[in-house]
Amino acid sequence: MTDVPRVFIGLPVYNGEKYLEESLDALLGQTYTDWELVIADNASTDGTADICRAYEMQDSRIRYHRQQRNIGAAPNHHYLFTQSRSDYFKWASADDLYARDMLERCVGALDEHPEAVLANCWTAAIDSTGKLTQALDYPLATDSPSVAVRFRAMLLGSGDDDYGLIRADDQYAVIRSDVLRKIPPQGSYYSSDRTQMAELALHGPFHHIPEWLYFRRDHSDRPKHATPTIRGWCSNLDPRRANKLRHPTARLVAEFVWGYVSAIQRAPISGAERMQCYRIMAEWFGSRATPAVRRITRGGMLTGQPVEIPPPPEWLSVEALVAGREHKAL
Repeated sequence: MTDVPRVFIGLPVYNGEKYLEESLDALLGQTYTDWELVIADNASTDGTADICRAYEMQDSRIRYHRQQRNIGAAPNHHYLFTQSRSDYFKWASADDLYARDMLERCVGALDEHPEAVLANCWTAAIDSTGKLTQALDYPLATDSPSVAVRFRAMLLGSGDDDYGLIRADDQYAVIRSDVLRKIPPQGSYYSSDRTQMAELALHGPFHHIPEWLYFRRDHSDRPKHATPTIRGWCSNLDPRRANKLRHPTARLVAEFVWGYVSAIQRAPISGAERMQCYRIMAEWFGSRATPAVRRITRGGMLTGQPVEIPPPPEWLSVEALVAGREHKAL
């Protein structure tokens, strides 16, 4: 192992005691071992700190940092990236699970595909008990060599379905740190994670491993469910967004749209490609953004249309794939 691990894992957490140990066990059980993990505790008020300190003592690759106050999820995410010295960076969630070879497969993919800006795998959804509820393949053409095709996929082909699974979950991929440094940190406006990932797609293709190696836990405490309004969502990202006078809902929506515009302006692409992206954005705004603005300015969240979700395949087993889950098999 080198002095600087190749992979930096940043795990932001706030009051995550319920699932944190399971998530940490899944990371500790990775077959790829050249990583360091920093946990940024956003001033939790439950038993999170005790859990983190116990794991820090257990493994020298783990470091624990506690914020003095709740700075919001977006600044806490960015703080972790500022601590990274590694070639590859990954955000990890305090409640999700990962197959044992997830890191190994993603690092291998980035080594093999130098043109890719990130490597990820298919996402499956689990409930609060770890039971599989959904398993969908990755639907977007973000692996295309064409900037316009990738950008169109991010705008016109991504989003939440009404069943809780984010099918294009690239924020939790293994990302090239040098590319991530070229774009701004995640903002605190509505769906700022989507604009950040769209900007990454302007820098290069995504590589996806066609296997379910990432298990996203969908439960009632997730921000999507716990903060079911635009303002609630944005206040979770940054507490300053709770001020209705300085941050009216219209501003939170406008910043979302402007996030895409500014991403196109900054992107290292040709003039012709830039014009293609502007045309795609105009198409997106005309077909989706206008009715969405009407909805969310009335206080609701922007969600996709309900679709019929097939059950996960019977052969897919969280217990068999994830470290620390063996004893939980039924």
